[in-house]
Amino acid sequence: MVKIIMGLKGSGKTKQLIELVRACVNERHGDVVVIEKGQKLIHELPHAVRLIEAADYGFSNYPDYDFIKGFISGLYAANYDITHIFIDSLLRIVGREVDAKCEEFIEWCESFSERMNVKFTITISADASVAPEGLRKYF
Repeated sequence: MVKIIMGLKGSGKTKQLIELVRACVNERHGDVVVIEKGQKLIHELPHAVRLIEAADYGFSNYPDYDFIKGFISGLYAANYDITHIFIDSLLRIVGREVDAKCEEFIEWCESFSERMNVKFTITISADASVAPEGLRKYF
């Protein structure tokens, strides 16, 4: 399952993501991972969450989606107990705009989710009204 929370800056996406992370941790069915750019969530999330600062792993050095796909695959290969991966501000992490590559990445997440039984929640800072159909089906 993939869920996208999309909207312009200041529309409450991160607040919604934080609430979803907290609810997920309270259910406690597995490990929860949050990937973000910057340390803005460090004091907002429960300690049980594995918070990953994208800059610590060089995400900005690889402005494409192949790096993040490999990173997520490696995370899961090292920990089969991961049940949910949250990605805050996807476009800031990969340094791109909404484009065909973004849609391909979301489709990859859906495929990964089905194969590995991992849920994804992803925030995207862009106008949801102009989102391509490939992203809208995940709102």
